[in-house]
Amino acid sequence: MTMQRKRTAAIAAALVAVGTITGCGNFADTPPAADFPSGFWQVNDYGSVLSVHADALETYQLTALSCLKDDTAVRSGSQGRYVTEGKDVLTLRPGGSPDQATLHIDGSPGDRTLRRISALPLSCTSSVVPAAFDVFWQTFLEHYPFFAAKGVDWQQVRDTFRERAARAEQRGDDDALFTVLRDMVAPLHDAHVVVSAGDGRFFGTVRPGTTVPSPQLDQQVKEYVQRRDLQQHSLTEYANGRIGYADVPGQNYGYLRLSAFSGYTAERTFAADSAELDRALDAIFTEDRRIRLQGLILDLRINGGGSDSLGLQLAARLTDRPYFAYAKKTRTLEPQPQRVEPAHGAYAGPVAILTSGSTVSAGETFTQAMLERPSRTTRIGQPTQGVFSDVMQRKLPGAGHEDWWFGVPNEEFLTSDERTFDGSGIPPELTEPVFTDEEFALHRDSAFDRAVSWLTSGS
Repeated sequence: MTMQRKRTAAIAAALVAVGTITGCGNFADTPPAADFPSGFWQVNDYGSVLSVHADALETYQLTALSCLKDDTAVRSGSQGRYVTEGKDVLTLRPGGSPDQATLHIDGSPGDRTLRRISALPLSCTSSVVPAAFDVFWQTFLEHYPFFAAKGVDWQQVRDTFRERAARAEQRGDDDALFTVLRDMVAPLHDAHVVVSAGDGRFFGTVRPGTTVPSPQLDQQVKEYVQRRDLQQHSLTEYANGRIGYADVPGQNYGYLRLSAFSGYTAERTFAADSAELDRALDAIFTEDRRIRLQGLILDLRINGGGSDSLGLQLAARLTDRPYFAYAKKTRTLEPQPQRVEPAHGAYAGPVAILTSGSTVSAGETFTQAMLERPSRTTRIGQPTQGVFSDVMQRKLPGAGHEDWWFGVPNEEFLTSDERTFDGSGIPPELTEPVFTDEEFALHRDSAFDRAVSWLTSGS
């Protein structure tokens, strides 16, 4: 099953993308699923239909004018629990009535609501193949939440590009079709919007004025921080090098750096990454450090995202009191609040979070989950990228398009007063330049120095 993934478009070409992972508390434990009835179930607001059998679950991608067969997940263990080829774990549970149910994806905060339907939609069995352009446009129309905020008239986009797309599809000119689809979504400047032809042709972008958190930039910055900020001291690394920690020389402060919320293990499963994160945090937040540290600098300035739930798992180690993290909202459903619950071995002292435009996706949902942290917390640097939603990974119809896919974000992450930071990103409370050419040339790290100053004097 091609699951909805936290996949950052501009980064997917440079980094290995992984599935969305969520939750808080004991992340590795999922309650056993109750018996789940076979039949057909529509996933509300996610453009999918499930065909549920005793031993397998088939998925279909649905719009008002199309239905495309997706992947199959096989039953694993108790009834209602299925595993995809990509190792996503899906759990189906009965709802409050025979026609209602929920879908939980291991690692994805919250549940998705299902409603029973009597049969597959007629479009799922039709021999008529819709145009790739129409499926692409319709999917964005039904799910993309940010056209108004981006100043894009999606109907006008259709009027502008439809004839070009029709000519390209009639000629079988995939280069021209790819160019049309790319040009349709380029003005969104959305790092969670993807177009891929599966043969090296790939489109993804970031907000103007920001930089993709590539592996090369990550390595350059890590070496710079160790040389300059940590005075030649090396980070102790965990999770395939994506987490690093050091005590700040000459200070009773800790420095914790995360370059991603994913890819912590070779298994690349939720359970394995969650366990590795716990192992790293146990090693970092020892009893001695929890007592001794007078502050923590948490560096997310180069963070390619990954798993929202791993972000919540980290937040749970940084509080001794429960609090509201954010609420996930889709087009027609009520927001689902997510909370941070304190975990064992928590550090509850002051935290200075460093962010930039290269803080992306799950790096941003974690930052949002820290907004209402009860203990003293601030944000320093530059606004984050401005992409929070999971990404629906969708197929395109037509011969030769078997490996094509595109990504559409469909969720909003709300604060307690129902604000979002999509597009603009989460702003810092204390603005400083981040890894500019001038900063490197003058051997400066203004955001790090400001964090030390804030922890020391509060400014």
